[in-house]
Amino acid sequence: MRTRADTREALQRAALDLFLARGYDATPTAAVARAAGVSEMTLFRHFSSKETLLLHDPYDPQIAQEVAGRPVDERPMRAVVEGIRSAWRAVDPGDAAQLRARLRIVAEATTLRGALERNSEATVAALTDALITRGATASAARVAATAVIAGLSTALLDWARSDRDDLGAALGRALDTLGGG
Repeated sequence: MRTRADTREALQRAALDLFLARGYDATPTAAVARAAGVSEMTLFRHFSSKETLLLHDPYDPQIAQEVAGRPVDERPMRAVVEGIRSAWRAVDPGDAAQLRARLRIVAEATTLRGALERNSEATVAALTDALITRGATASAARVAATAVIAGLSTALLDWARSDRDDLGAALGRALDTLGGG
């Protein structure tokens, strides 16, 4: 019997394999479910859409915790940038190849235009809450969180489309730019 986490992982692995082999647009969710050994209903119990199956972001809680832990006198934009920089240092470098593959699928599938933006609302909300916890106004928190996530989305898609750079270098440059460096 699989655990919930095992099922989610199997679905994501099957989806990535099929999307890379057939293309995102040519792969129905039923095929992903079959490849993972579950029903399509089970797939949708774990992921609200085909898009979230590809773009689910497990790092939000870690990033929000890092942002909330930043010095309270740090401006919201800097706190988000440095919190994300700190959180990404803890990410397994082996995850970069899978992230590049997932983002390359997003960059190439016409039906996924705007997908990162649509799927970043939870990240923006987590960052906004972390900034408010530190004392930022709701408006300043939302502006900073949204700006940084939009900038990172652009940088990550550029990185995914290329074969140069490692993830750390690409993120570092983007965070430096977003932080005013």
